[in-house]
Amino acid sequence: MTYSIPGLSQEDGDKIAKILQVRLSAYNDLHLTLKHVHWNVVGPHFIGVHEMIDPQVEAVRGFADATAERIAALGSSPRGTVGAITNDRDWDDYALDRDTVPAHLAALNLVYVGVIKDVREAIEEIGELDPVTEDLLISHAAELEQFHWFIRAHLENAGGELISAGARTEEGAAKKARNL
Repeated sequence: MTYSIPGLSQEDGDKIAKILQVRLSAYNDLHLTLKHVHWNVVGPHFIGVHEMIDPQVEAVRGFADATAERIAALGSSPRGTVGAITNDRDWDDYALDRDTVPAHLAALNLVYVGVIKDVREAIEEIGELDPVTEDLLISHAAELEQFHWFIRAHLENAGGELISAGARTEEGAAKKARNL
């Protein structure tokens, strides 16, 4: 049996569901990464960052749930397994374990850059097909961008320069942040 949202063709519904599946895997990966950082961050300002991350975890879990439910409403089957994350991702696993606040935040800055960039690309692709799904992703992007701002605020000087500027990898960003 096939089904899509009334007013959407089956072809468009399937295309949207495929795009959303990658977002679902990214959100599942992100909330696990954030929890990993929450457990492994150490040093000065630990408690502020530790407590800042939990609301982000909960929000991203909510994004995953809303995305999975939209996939189901489109008539597809959302995949929320570890295998789905592995199959859907084109990004590397988070690189840091126990490390300092600046190191983790510098690495997370790059994680958020990637996630936000991918959400914005999905918004553009889906916007031509379905404004309801586009709106869902726009709301996710707004919160992700705010979380990213929270992280960057810890990494910027008064002139807006990042302590990890120019780093291309999480490990590279962490190394720059550790060498303050």
